[in-house]
Amino acid sequence: MDRLSLRSHPLRASLSEEMHVRRLPRFAAPCRLMQIVTVLGEEGAASAGVHFDAIGARVGIGLTPSAKYAVVDLHGMKLVLERHTEFASYTFIREGAFDQPFSPDVFDPVAAEMLEGMPGDVIRATQIAVYPPGTDPPADDTLDTLFVPEALILCDVSDGKARVMSDFRLNGDGFGRLLLFDQGLLRDEPAQLVLRLQELGNYRNMALLGLPLAQRLTPDVSRLEARLATLTAAVSERVSQDDSLLDELTYLSAELARLLAETRYRMSATRAYAQLSLDRLETLGIGRIPGYQTLADFTERRLTPAVRTCDSFSARLADLSQRAAWTSELLRTRIDIALAKQNRDLLASMDTRTHLQLRLQQTVEGLSVVAISYYAVALIGYLAAPAHAWKEWVMVAAVPLVFGGAWLFARRLRRGLEE
Repeated sequence: MDRLSLRSHPLRASLSEEMHVRRLPRFAAPCRLMQIVTVLGEEGAASAGVHFDAIGARVGIGLTPSAKYAVVDLHGMKLVLERHTEFASYTFIREGAFDQPFSPDVFDPVAAEMLEGMPGDVIRATQIAVYPPGTDPPADDTLDTLFVPEALILCDVSDGKARVMSDFRLNGDGFGRLLLFDQGLLRDEPAQLVLRLQELGNYRNMALLGLPLAQRLTPDVSRLEARLATLTAAVSERVSQDDSLLDELTYLSAELARLLAETRYRMSATRAYAQLSLDRLETLGIGRIPGYQTLADFTERRLTPAVRTCDSFSARLADLSQRAAWTSELLRTRIDIALAKQNRDLLASMDTRTHLQLRLQQTVEGLSVVAISYYAVALIGYLAAPAHAWKEWVMVAAVPLVFGGAWLFARRLRRGLEE
């Protein structure tokens, strides 16, 4: 066994533990539960771990700040701690008969002590009452005091083994309410059903966090879209200077990059949470009761449009970024073509100037040969001065020789420089 342990993967133990988290301990009806879900900030995951550790210290058990899941026995009720990437949940479970299904005082003062210093902001708080088999549903006048009649959700779940009631509204105490009637659930099924119901609601709320962001930034996207259309028309019609167009396109691209960075994570999280909600919805085995909305009706009626709004927002932003990149590339191509034409004209001008300089150099070279020949003949005439009779003939004879020699010398010098 020791040799087998030595060969274990470093993540083997943690992966095994991961398969056992995200669950509720077994309980039996009648039972009441209270769950509070908090959204964590950028440093929230670490702060939630520290808070879990503090709760463990209060009750005398050891919890590490890296713990993602723990069940704490509070002598009469249980507290289930769960830490996710973006949120943490605190679920109190108290078994036993009850007269009033919803009252936070049932869990106080212990709950208030355990939640002291709780990090993050509350995104969902729910009270759940689980009735045992054979319990008759409350009368209509009692339901009217517990829920808003026109918003009541009533349906069978777990293939008819349970029935749920809720209006999914916040009440004066800040909690939502859920009634669950056991109609034949066995062993772990009550805990599993409550877990799936709560995960459905929690993931649904987390998915909806992307909707306000999309709604708030949609006018900015529309404004940038209209501006890009104007800039694209200006690029095609050449109604303004290329450098000013490029500056505006660069600013617009920077704004789009900022919006993408600001929304990409939230929009991706919205899609992931929405898919998790729909997955939980499919596993509930919902049965319709005539005259009432079901959980599927309620969830799909609002969640699906919200997710599609977020998807549409993300698609618009991605499409706008692509179009901005295409327009910028088109403008840069046009600028590159203009620069290439300018370089071609500049090279042609330089070639013409070089040709003129060569002609001038050749002219100067010819004049230099004449000047050198003139002074050389004059020097020969000076040297032939004693021979008065032959002086002029000597100078006449020397002209072609001196001129030819100067021309050959200049030509050889030019060839040497060229080589």
